Amino acid sequence: MKLRVAVTLLCATAALFAIAGADSPYRFFDWNVTFGDIYPLGVRQTGILINGQFPGPDIHSVTNDNLIINVHNSLNEPFLISWNGIQQRRNSYEDGVYGTTCPIPPGKNFTYILQVKDQIGSFFYFPSLAFHKAAGGFGGIRILSRPRIPVPFPDPAGDYTVLIGDWYKSNHTNLKARLDRGRKLPFPDGILINGRGPGGASFNVEQGKTYRLRISNVGLENSLNLRIQNHRLTLVEVEGTHTLQTTYSSIDLHVGQSCSVLFTADQPAKDYYIAVSTRFTSRVLTSTAILRYSNSAGPVSGPPPGGPVIQIDWSLNQARSIRKNLTASGPRPNPQGSYHYGLINTTRTIILANSAGQVKGKQRYAVNSVSFVPADTPLKLADYFKIGGVYHVGSISDSPRGGKIYLDTSVMQADYRAFVEVVFQNNENIVQSWHLDGYNFFVVGMDGGQWTPASRRGYNLRDAVSRCTTQVYPKSWTAVYVALDNVGMWNLRSEFWARQYLGQQFYLRV
Repeated sequence: MKLRVAVTLLCATAALFAIAGADSPYRFFDWNVTFGDIYPLGVRQTGILINGQFPGPDIHSVTNDNLIINVHNSLNEPFLISWNGIQQRRNSYEDGVYGTTCPIPPGKNFTYILQVKDQIGSFFYFPSLAFHKAAGGFGGIRILSRPRIPVPFPDPAGDYTVLIGDWYKSNHTNLKARLDRGRKLPFPDGILINGRGPGGASFNVEQGKTYRLRISNVGLENSLNLRIQNHRLTLVEVEGTHTLQTTYSSIDLHVGQSCSVLFTADQPAKDYYIAVSTRFTSRVLTSTAILRYSNSAGPVSGPPPGGPVIQIDWSLNQARSIRKNLTASGPRPNPQGSYHYGLINTTRTIILANSAGQVKGKQRYAVNSVSFVPADTPLKLADYFKIGGVYHVGSISDSPRGGKIYLDTSVMQADYRAFVEVVFQNNENIVQSWHLDGYNFFVVGMDGGQWTPASRRGYNLRDAVSRCTTQVYPKSWTAVYVALDNVGMWNLRSEFWARQYLGQQFYLRV
């Protein structure tokens, strides 16, 4: 009881400081989280609704805005929302994952106080506890540039959120129970586009005008490819970074990633398919939405456009072509290229290897052989109140040591203002997707095989894209640079949600 009171006082004090110390505008949201019936793939399921909506409402904001989001938990179990890509500057208490934030009890509420400090771009939120993400409760976040900050393309005629992701017909409780029994999940049943199955979502356009799509892969495990029949996509932003404006016929988006593309409605007036399909899977799932011209002369015709299926080189080459626009402004007026990350000496190299195996006859996943198990007390609170026995720093090594998978509440110590090289080594046969809360990092290199110090000769030290989620291809590695300028306890995790749930994550204590 004393700890609970102390935590309440701490959160209230932090809220007062956040309100008293900020001069930027405030945006207020009041959300009621409930269970409700949904039918995304034609069968009744129990979904998580926010104010009766599936998916949840979009959050519209501007750089430096303060977001006051009062979440009422009307479920019959604890609940948390995390804000994928929102950096929570020096404020990991608001991050909304189990290691930093106390779950909201049933029938209670919690007010998140966020500031989108020095950020722009396209992101999303999602429920982080249990296996709630498989039931919905997710939605888009957009952060617009301030009026006086130049944007490297004209204002589009429309700006749409597009949430794509693989989906199961089974309720999230059944999927969670399967994982708790130590079993793997089956292949998903379909793909949703804005919460709807094939042909269920539509987007209206006017001929000759240009539109922006903010696309997020909010699914559970699969990389997805998106394309629009007879239209080209120009990439302009990735997770808060303006990119070189490269045009593609289709774009890969790995689980947990977000981006923005522009397209022009420059085709004969009719309806066209927007197609989304799984990547790197032996069985290909495909879903469609409709792009509808205002003066459409007819419905969609022919089959949906095909896309790449198992070609890793195609995806790798596209990933390498995504570069930062050095002359464009970001959240501030100075050019994005004014930060010369390639001239900074790294102070530490961390190598992280994912693995799969069994512990006591149950399926587990690990980072450097450690499979994370949550503690009863959020790690950030244990850290703040100096509660012993909850975790110990150094419970995960900063390079693979080999050996069998074992269970621990893994926390890695890192120094504030260190400039760190992190290498994700994937020795498995599937694509991995890694996310770091609280930060963006520079994706300086990716290639097949084992990473060695000689791999640094191929790094992009000039215009690597800065983002918060990166893929690692099968039997491959990806290297990132990150400036540890955000004090807190930050979750570094697999975005493959069953792997995250069964241990492929840890916390970085900066």
